[in-house]
Amino acid sequence: MLSRFDDYPIHQTPEPVAVPATSDRNAYDRYWFNGYADDGSFYFGIGMGLYPNLGILDCGFSIVDPEQQHAFHASRRRPTDPTDLSVGPFRIEMIEPMRRMRVVIDDNKTGIACDLTFTARTACIEEGRQTLRSAGKLIMDSTRFAQFGRWQGEIHYGGRQLKVDREHVYGTKDRSWGVRPVGDADPGGAPMTQFPGVYFLWSPVHWANRCTHLGIFEEANGHPWHMDGAIVPAYEDPSHIPGVEDPAIEYMARVDHKINYVPGTRRAASAETILVGKDGRRHEISLEPLLCFRMKGIGYMHPEWSHGRWKGELAFAGESWRNADLDPMALDNLHVQQVMRARMGQEQGIGVMEQLCIGPHAPSGFREFLDPAR
Repeated sequence: MLSRFDDYPIHQTPEPVAVPATSDRNAYDRYWFNGYADDGSFYFGIGMGLYPNLGILDCGFSIVDPEQQHAFHASRRRPTDPTDLSVGPFRIEMIEPMRRMRVVIDDNKTGIACDLTFTARTACIEEGRQTLRSAGKLIMDSTRFAQFGRWQGEIHYGGRQLKVDREHVYGTKDRSWGVRPVGDADPGGAPMTQFPGVYFLWSPVHWANRCTHLGIFEEANGHPWHMDGAIVPAYEDPSHIPGVEDPAIEYMARVDHKINYVPGTRRAASAETILVGKDGRRHEISLEPLLCFRMKGIGYMHPEWSHGRWKGELAFAGESWRNADLDPMALDNLHVQQVMRARMGQEQGIGVMEQLCIGPHAPSGFREFLDPAR
């Protein structure tokens, strides 16, 4: 299975580049982006995932405003060329690696279309490798990097046209690859004796001259099994970014958080995140929600369009829902990102906080699989 990449000296195994190094059915390679207005008036999410051992490439685009969320989903058979980042009317174009990317959805029957360009504001932040086992079984083993940037372009949805202005629309690019649960449940074998649960927070924030980044996974007792934190210099012109990685990035010694929940949900009513530098200095960030995005809009825990599910040679569809009509404790509505107004000392910023909490979590007062905050 040769591809154009095989003409470059980039091989990590004796196989062609397009052949995955693992036979694990849950192998994946994923693009993910978000974008949001600095006044919290809208948020959009974008995802594309390749599942080489399932033979699938899928994608999603979703936008939310204070009233409604609209979503575009698409899936196809995996292409043989790794540079083919298209699924029907959807495509990602690599203008300049780790500097500029373009996301396009051509006009189609769903009424959802866009032409958006992401321009980096920072270098890439490599997060620590995330490895999780349960009863000896590998659940997740992935590498991830994040990058902050701005968006320019336009979006069509719900019969309207939305202009996206780089002066007011910020966002994050997220690239990850490795192994994590995708597609239908693993066939056969002994069933899992106990669901390990998930507690995940992820919070990138833009400030005037820098960005802050935080990510954490916790066990049911609140013990963190993975954490990342960084303070990242920001640049007005991407040509001024010093390289793929910026030597001026300050990686944190540890991170922490305090969440106040909306009663009847597992969603933050307010939050505080804390970055602690290697010198012991604390950076305390208060977060105020402005707008909530359900991650099912780009396939996460979606009952029909979840990641890595075979939908045929090519399929795409659209949907929408009113935010006020959703059950916040329905399983497919638990995974959220909220646009957050941020404050750190005298500085004001804009960013997001992603939350996913399934199962008990003692610090939050959750004792059951899906009991809400009270």
